[in-house]
Amino acid sequence: MKPTIKIGYGYDVHQLAPQVDFWLGGIKIPHTHGAIGHSDADVLIHVICDALLGAANLGDIGFHFSDKDRKYKGIDSKILLKEVLEMINKKDFKIGNIDTTICLQEPKIGPYIENIKASLSKVTSLDTEDISIKATTTETLGFVGKKEGIAAHAVVLIYKD
Repeated sequence: MKPTIKIGYGYDVHQLAPQVDFWLGGIKIPHTHGAIGHSDADVLIHVICDALLGAANLGDIGFHFSDKDRKYKGIDSKILLKEVLEMINKKDFKIGNIDTTICLQEPKIGPYIENIKASLSKVTSLDTEDISIKATTTETLGFVGKKEGIAAHAVVLIYKD
């Protein structure tokens, strides 16, 4: 029997606002602005969740964790990721790797990438070598370039032996 291999893709955006905590990949990054949303608005974890759910054909993050459900108000997105991992594990999938891109004008994410990878590694039990975090600006174009929001993309590979 050949192994089952699937890929998934996630995309998310959040508006930025002053004097809001800025959570990214499970760590709090000091900055004047943070992302706003129903949960802690961790856009990076949200796209990873969506990519994993999509790869396993389990819908999307909004289906499982509705922003109309008060129990998710302000929730730590790492908890959501743990629940998504349980869902894919029930279907006997394992994660091969995670590849992400964060689109953000500021702050610069480079100094935080290793801490983000360590945070995600702790939640997913993946080696940090299997978690890629990249960041880019949009050269001052669009809502990201105008510092109004943050966007992120993720691609994951999942498999069954």
